Amino acid sequence: MQSNKETAEKVAEFLLQIKAIQLNKSTPFQWASGWQSPIYCDNRKTLSYPKVRTYIRQKYVDTIQENFGQVDVIAGVATGGIAQGALVAQDLELPLVYVRSASKGHGLQNQIEGDVSPGQRVVVIEDLISTGMSSLKAVQALREAGCHVVGMIAIFTYGFQVALDNFSAYQCPLYTLSNYDELVDVALAKEYITQEDIISLKSWRQDPANWSVYA
Repeated sequence: MQSNKETAEKVAEFLLQIKAIQLNKSTPFQWASGWQSPIYCDNRKTLSYPKVRTYIRQKYVDTIQENFGQVDVIAGVATGGIAQGALVAQDLELPLVYVRSASKGHGLQNQIEGDVSPGQRVVVIEDLISTGMSSLKAVQALREAGCHVVGMIAIFTYGFQVALDNFSAYQCPLYTLSNYDELVDVALAKEYITQEDIISLKSWRQDPANWSVYA
């Protein structure tokens, strides 16, 4: 799981500025998983800010060109990766597909929307990595269609160990534009949080399932 430090800091600052990432230790957010969290990330908000949107698109493209060589198809993960994937595919003049979490229950029952062929080299675009399993379902679907998934790029990762383990198990290289550690450092430097908040934020990341605001 790799990030460029300069890019990671810039993206973290953008996410904080537009409140795509919000930090609130005293009134935690509740995730769909049931976890209580002092952080909430909604990277779809980046699409509403042209300067931020453009910077992120350029960094996706730079990451692809620097790390993956020839690519045949860009695949966005539904739903957060679809718009980002479309921007990247347009810039690179490549075909775009998107991958659902599961096959549709009607019509052609597609999981992959768009055309792919066996042997094509595919980069998967995601907006956010938590445990990684929903993103890796897209990788599995593309592999089952005969594609060669060369890697995945996301805007942000929480950096959970379970995500590192999952991507390693799937042998899928992951690059992210920013990450949790850089976010915390930027948030502290820009006074979004205090030094006291750091302890709670780091303890949450170590054990999010059992974290409590009262711990």
